[in-house]
Amino acid sequence: MSDQKPSSADSTNVIPSYAFLNIPYDDRFEELFLAYIAGISAYGLVARATLEIPGGSRRLDRIFELIRSCQYSFHDLSRVELDLRRPRTPRFNMPFELGMVVAWDKLHPGEHVWFVFEAKERRLLKSLSDLAGTDAYVHGGRPKGLFRELSNALVRSEHPPTVEEMARVHRDLKAALPAIRKRAAARSSFEARVFTELLVTARAVSAEVRRAGGR
Repeated sequence: MSDQKPSSADSTNVIPSYAFLNIPYDDRFEELFLAYIAGISAYGLVARATLEIPGGSRRLDRIFELIRSCQYSFHDLSRVELDLRRPRTPRFNMPFELGMVVAWDKLHPGEHVWFVFEAKERRLLKSLSDLAGTDAYVHGGRPKGLFRELSNALVRSEHPPTVEEMARVHRDLKAALPAIRKRAAARSSFEARVFTELLVTARAVSAEVRRAGGR
């Protein structure tokens, strides 16, 4: 056994409230994008995503650093089909980033909790058979289904929000999104500033919901 001290690359600085959000960035997913932010924020967690990371040669390193900083991660693999744009290809970013998380968890057990979400029952057994034995949380492609499955995934939380409370945060995010995009002159909802402002809004609404519920 080596008597060398762990390098900085092996050390961790996990922030318990951070949750890595691994989802597809496309307009068809916008409704669930908002739902993930709403649900995660309602649980008192802070969503983190690769949207925050600028491009460049060190992007992969920064993604890994972001993953390492989070205690939780939520991986949505519901976009395994071919996209509509040519050349028509499946999306590999989500399973790739899930693989990074699984490897990190194997090397550092107990430091990270990860969950896999899907839109269709049993599809994961075909699309990623190496995860056989891992139960996917199937949301059916709908926000209400996602809130139900977040409740199942985070069942050990001490003061969990109700599905209706998560839905309220989601409604307020949807209402706020046009103004947020306008302020940012954003061409898409999947931009860094938009994401940051959505998080601020979600935290504020979640805090209001918790106060109203006496928590």
